[in-house]
Amino acid sequence: MTFPSEFSYETRPVRVVFRPGAAVTATPDEAARLGLRRLLVVCGGRGETVARAVADALGDTCAGVHAEARMHVPAEDADRAVEAVRAAGADGCVAVGGGSAIGLGKAIALRTGLPLIAVPSTYSGSEMTPVWGLTEHGAKRTGRDPVVQPRSVVYDPRLTLSLPVPLTVTSGVNALAHAVESLYAPDASPLVSVMAEEGVRAMAGALPHLAADPQDLDARSRALYAAWLCGACLGATTMGLHHKTCHVLGGTFGLPHAETHTVVLPYALAYNAPAAPRALTVLGRALGTDDVPRALWELAGRLGAPRSLAELGLEEADVAPAAARVAGEPYANPRPVTADGARAVLRAAYEGGPPEPVGGTTV
Repeated sequence: MTFPSEFSYETRPVRVVFRPGAAVTATPDEAARLGLRRLLVVCGGRGETVARAVADALGDTCAGVHAEARMHVPAEDADRAVEAVRAAGADGCVAVGGGSAIGLGKAIALRTGLPLIAVPSTYSGSEMTPVWGLTEHGAKRTGRDPVVQPRSVVYDPRLTLSLPVPLTVTSGVNALAHAVESLYAPDASPLVSVMAEEGVRAMAGALPHLAADPQDLDARSRALYAAWLCGACLGATTMGLHHKTCHVLGGTFGLPHAETHTVVLPYALAYNAPAAPRALTVLGRALGTDDVPRALWELAGRLGAPRSLAELGLEEADVAPAAARVAGEPYANPRPVTADGARAVLRAAYEGGPPEPVGGTTV
């Protein structure tokens, strides 16, 4: 592989603690290290039990638990969370849970400037990025701001033991998508390539073990480590067609986040494959295959994950308007995203068959 003649890479200030049991044992220490004395704990309904355990560990420094996080961070949810922070007189937040909880914590940080501690319980990787997202008036907006980057991330593999197998699988493939797109991003670098390859290899190796034995703590640890790497790739680079498509499908059409990433990934990668040979080489090495889009599609199938947008509730009539939104705004991508191209990707993902050549180009 030819070494790139120029690149840039920005290191982001974040401290990571990784160990079983850390959610309860390390979170209070991280709050003290940051000088925080009054923390609001935010979470979703599914993760409230764990969040309250973290709140109990924080003791007198916990100002309350706000258990209202939802997918895609609706703007009205962010409004209520900011009100809760101000009413509690909080000087920081702890987000406990998956991407929805951490996304809500980021929305608070964006609007208030308060420091955020993230305690992830899925493999979304959002905790390693300065990327925020809000959904309003049927559209999801995203942006980057250093203020939303968590100051500390506490990785506790035991938190993921209760993650149901279907969500384990789709959350893991969601993490793979971050690494995949980072490899053909305009701001990719050799360091990102190394992290992406290792993250893909580790996640693809861990998921079959977790599908067979969800209580395998070693496999849970490897998957969380992989999510860390893939999330770091997302934080360091600009995402393209895959993430834009998933944001449209989630924010406008209400499709579930991780499942949508799982379905779309093979088709978005197949569309970009002719323009991203270096990325395909790295991914092929990590997955041990000559056909990466097909390998990702087959992996999802073996693990029992959904493989079509129809399964997720998208109507056939939604394909065209979704494609128009995907192609309607400029964003970085190795191959130009035309209306026809976006429609072809969405049509293939809607039907859910193996990625096939369309019009002389793999889609």
